[in-house]
Amino acid sequence: MKNKHDCPDCQAGSGLALGRGFSRRNFMKIAGTGVVASWFADVLDPKLLFARTIAPNVALRSTAKNCIFIFLPGAPSQIDTWDLKEGAWTPTDFAPTSFLGGNLRFPQGLMPNTANHLDQLAIVRSGLAWAAVHSLGQTWAQIARSPTGATGAIAPHIGAVVALESQAKRTPSDVLPGFIALNSGTIPASGYLPAKYAPFGVQTAQTGLPTISHPDGATRFTDRWSLMHTLDQNRSNGSLGKSSLDMNDFYDQAKALMDAPGINNLFSFTADEHAKYGSSTFGDSLIVARNLVNGRRGTRFVQATFGGWDHHSGIYAKTGSSLYTQMAAFDPAFGALLTDLKSMPGQDAGKTLLDETLVVVVAEFGRTVGALNNQAGRDHFLRISYVFAGGGIRGGRALGKTNAAGDAVTDYGWSGNRDVRPEDVTSTIYSALGIDYTTVRHDDPLNRGFEYVPFAKDGTYGPIEDLW
Repeated sequence: MKNKHDCPDCQAGSGLALGRGFSRRNFMKIAGTGVVASWFADVLDPKLLFARTIAPNVALRSTAKNCIFIFLPGAPSQIDTWDLKEGAWTPTDFAPTSFLGGNLRFPQGLMPNTANHLDQLAIVRSGLAWAAVHSLGQTWAQIARSPTGATGAIAPHIGAVVALESQAKRTPSDVLPGFIALNSGTIPASGYLPAKYAPFGVQTAQTGLPTISHPDGATRFTDRWSLMHTLDQNRSNGSLGKSSLDMNDFYDQAKALMDAPGINNLFSFTADEHAKYGSSTFGDSLIVARNLVNGRRGTRFVQATFGGWDHHSGIYAKTGSSLYTQMAAFDPAFGALLTDLKSMPGQDAGKTLLDETLVVVVAEFGRTVGALNNQAGRDHFLRISYVFAGGGIRGGRALGKTNAAGDAVTDYGWSGNRDVRPEDVTSTIYSALGIDYTTVRHDDPLNRGFEYVPFAKDGTYGPIEDLW
């Protein structure tokens, strides 16, 4: 691979759109209403609730009510950011500085806003990805298994599992989808699960959702709605199959959301907020992510995607796509998100919104270590760092150590005493949200049993318990 332009899979949101049925991403065009959500009186299908087995006596942390999943496709360099390795290649304006009593070196000049929140972060430096191919690694990180494996083609996004598992606790005021993806392009969907659990894709805008109200008014829309249901009776009994039921869900959920007041405020933001979060599209996505978890209207998993990190060339350039230009968007937005979540009250007494929201920063893999390549960049590398904040985890530390070069682990830093894999990260998210990561469903079309996290039931993978 000669440079980043030779790598089409590095684009933001690249990944497989898995599963059949309709995607929420294009529903604004399909339904003409702009949104998908709301389960006012819906009760979880008993077939979904009981078509599973779980391991006995699994200890779940249950410390978080929400998850904000920040996905950085393209793969930022871990040795220039979360696992800083200093050498002749290190730009002087990175200003490496010792923090946390000298226990953590961090590029304060590159990430000044994030540096102010290191006491809230737990950085896992012993991560290891499975594949150094963008599309494969990106999908793997979002479905917690190999996309080429037996269940890869039917696997839901981890956010879809969160939406499914939180369904039974929804109340009439929960009018938003359980899983919302912001500026995320095409990502894994609901897999073989009903499409109502798929991500609702939103491209953020200061004015919010563009078509939340019908241009001809509510009366006209209601008339057309009634006519549609009169003409299309087949959807009511599912005689047209899964796709018809998915579409029926979308229609019903969209109208319920249109009828709910104040929803667009959660997707809107002010000019001052836009500036505070770095005046970028990524910053806008984190503003909306903050609004969604603070609004408490049914969304439990929010993904914000920010691509463009595939720096095979010019990684330290001051123009174009480089680590500097990417961090100019990421750093102020990430810092502002943590500031706001920490200052907002949580749902439970004495808790902040950060206490109740697990924030996770994930990419598909890392980048090569040591000196730069012959194009002043870094290539694909399996070693990776993961970042956690909030949701009950204990910040102000790094788990795991790598050697001076950054290409091997000298201390795994957690009780698993091995590399931290994407399956472990997913297990951690599920445990924090009170979801049994050992669950095996028995409603899959392959009739082989679908594991939320493969091999978790036998203890191969599991939560990073040392984060708490």
